[in-house]
Order: sequence, then structure tokens, then C-alpha cells
Amino acid sequence: MNQLKILRLNKCGLSLSIRFFSTSKCLNSNKNVALVLGGCGIYDGSEVLESTSAIIHLSKNNANCSIFAPNIEQFHVINHLTGQVSPETRNVLEESARIARGNIQPLEKLKASDFHALVFPGGFGVAKNLCDYASQGANMTINKDVERVVDEFIVASKPIGFICISPVLAARLIPGVEITEGKRDKKDWPYAETIENIALMGAKPIEKDSSEIHVDQKFKVVSTPAFMKQTATPAEVFNGIGDLISNLLRLI
Repeated sequence: MNQLKILRLNKCGLSLSIRFFSTSKCLNSNKNVALVLGGCGIYDGSEVLESTSAIIHLSKNNANCSIFAPNIEQFHVINHLTGQVSPETRNVLEESARIARGNIQPLEKLKASDFHALVFPGGFGVAKNLCDYASQGANMTINKDVERVVDEFIVASKPIGFICISPVLAARLIPGVEITEGKRDKKDWPYAETIENIALMGAKPIEKDSSEIHVDQKFKVVSTPAFMKQTATPAEVFNGIGDLISNLLRLI
């Protein structure tokens, strides 16, 4: 069980009490799913709503969810109020622990043999911390542990879910994979050029709306655009991720 230290105020000042809780285990299930985060916050980490939506839908489907993140320094830190770069450094694993409620492990410990499926939420942390797509586009490179983990799941024919921008990882690592990054209409899809970039990397782009999914049966890859659409509502994204999780679990 994970330990959470909670500060409690008493007459002598602050004292520590320890409560025990588990954020990663749901009851009575043999479906174990790994979730990989890239920080905390849309502009420099994992998108919080997408990440929590995946966790909630895994729980609703009685799947065990274990959370991982690379123990590396972030590409940079963005002030989410102003949108400006902040002159500080942060650690991806430590920031991801905010979403995981502290129950998280370094990505180097993730082995495909321990799990039935894998999920990558979106957020700029994918494009900045898990890979360098944000700066290199179709010439991107990928964090070595991210590459290793995806390769292990593909070789083992285990399903992987990619949300929002994270399908760029599949495009680089799984030649010929069918994935969706949304639609080419730049009015509602400000990152529509991603569709062309994943094609350049060898993937087959499938146009879908924010609440829709695409399933590549050959590679057991499920993807959904989520907040790649600027006008997507939280409900649409939540529902789309719900469909992704349901279809992912059916592929186990």
C-alpha cells in the first residue's frame, strides 16, 4: 500500500500522520494496464483531464492501473497562467506523481510481461519529454525507455492506447500503423499539420472527431484525438477516452 504523509496541526505545531491508501488497484480484476505520463499540465506535461479520464475509465472497467513516468528533467517549465517559460527546472517523474497521487514508478521499471495493455495520455509533455516532436517534427527521436516499452508491447501483441498528440509515438515506432490525430480542418484543429507529419513517418492517418476512436486491429492500437481539437468539450474528450479504454480492454 502506498503511504501518504499528511500534515496535521496540533497544539505543539505541525506533526506528521501516515495514512495508507492505494490509487492503482481496482478490485477483483485480472486486467493490468500501465499508464505512462510525461509530467503534469497541458503545456509542459501530461494533459490532466485526459490522464484522469483514462484512470477513471480503467477503474469503471475494473482494470488495475499502474502509473509510470521517466525519471528525467523536463524540457522546460511553462507558467500555465501566463503561458510563458518559467526559469526553473522540474522532474518529469515528480510532476507526474501529482496526477498519480504519489503512487507512481520510474518508467525504467515498466515491463510488458507484467501488463496486459498500455496507455499514453496526451499533453505537450509527450512531444517535449517523452520525445522531441515539438521541436523536431517528423524527424523526432524518442526517449529510450518509451521506445523500449512500446516495442515490448508490440512484440508481445498486447494492445496500446494513444490519446491526443501521443499517436506520434506510434507513427515513429510502428511502421504502417493506422492512427488518428483528428482532422485536417485547421479552423478547429490548430495542430492539423501533425496528420501530415505522421504520414511522413510511415503511419496511415485516419480522420476522426475528438470524441471518436480508431482501432488498428493488426497492431492492436487504439487512438482518439481528444484535445487535438481546440473546441472539444471536456465531456467529448471524456467519452472518447472511455470508448478507447473499452475497446483497448476488448483486445486483451
